[in-house]
Amino acid sequence: MRSAIGEDTGEETMKKYLPYVLVAVPVFVFLQSLPFKFSGAQETIYIFDTIGAWLTDIGLGGIGDVFARYGAYGVGSVELIASILLLIPATRHIGALVGVGVLSGAIFFHLFTPLGVAVEFPGAAPGGEPSLFVMAVIAWLAQAALLFIYRDRFPGCGKKQGSGAVVGPL
Repeated sequence: MRSAIGEDTGEETMKKYLPYVLVAVPVFVFLQSLPFKFSGAQETIYIFDTIGAWLTDIGLGGIGDVFARYGAYGVGSVELIASILLLIPATRHIGALVGVGVLSGAIFFHLFTPLGVAVEFPGAAPGGEPSLFVMAVIAWLAQAALLFIYRDRFPGCGKKQGSGAVVGPL
């Protein structure tokens, strides 16, 4: 908002630049992980083998085997697509939706499988490494904020008109 003499009070600056910060966080998280996912790094193999074994243990053997073998490539591809969509202003809302989806899966697997919040990679210090989980949560929150900022780009989530009825399909 501008003051009476036309000075920027900071609110306009924040509204202008906040989306860029909120985009930078998940794009950084996604892109920095791609070399690990696409190169078959030991840490990536451990993560996807652990989740694949868990899926097999709960009776989803076929899915577990496929996830262990190809999950890193699939997840990495979705993260790359989400990053591209986030970087394009016209598709930013779709990128945030895709990113929230993929990170919801990551957070779920950290919380509810033997993978755990503090991943204990082979040869790592006892107690595990929580940085992957922490980055997933931070990136999820940034994208959730983007979804809120760009909510009017989704049918049925925009501004109300007339008698208070929401425009668009229910």
